[in-house]
Amino acid sequence: MVRRGFTLVELGLILGLLAVLMGLAIPSWNSWKDKARTKQATDDIIAISAVVDQQFTDTGALPADLAAIGRGGLRDPWGNSYVFLPLDTPSARGQARKDHSLVPLNSDYDLYSKGPDGASVGPLTARASRDDILRANNGRFVGPASMY
Repeated sequence: MVRRGFTLVELGLILGLLAVLMGLAIPSWNSWKDKARTKQATDDIIAISAVVDQQFTDTGALPADLAAIGRGGLRDPWGNSYVFLPLDTPSARGQARKDHSLVPLNSDYDLYSKGPDGASVGPLTARASRDDILRANNGRFVGPASMY
């Protein structure tokens, strides 16, 4: 009589192999998801920026907020609202996002996502701002603050 099946050692080896494969796959999956979310936020900011620029071309004025251009309810891939700050008044210029030299990123308007942590402060050197996805150099750069 021949018994068919796996021994306890064979089952242990299979489970160990599966655990190692999952240990390799899960970080790769999470990295892929982070890259996809960053890409989506970048694409959203480029699209919003195009609408804002068109509004400025048509009317000669920046919209007061994203709701004025029909993008008020738009959320970033992490579930947070995009932040839009027109810099066309002197009081608003003081609130502008700043680079490591404390120079404003834009002269027209700031547009950014607060990133995965949902927190942000003005200068990019702050820890809370390093994961933000932002528009800088008046639209010539759109991407993670850590790459600016």
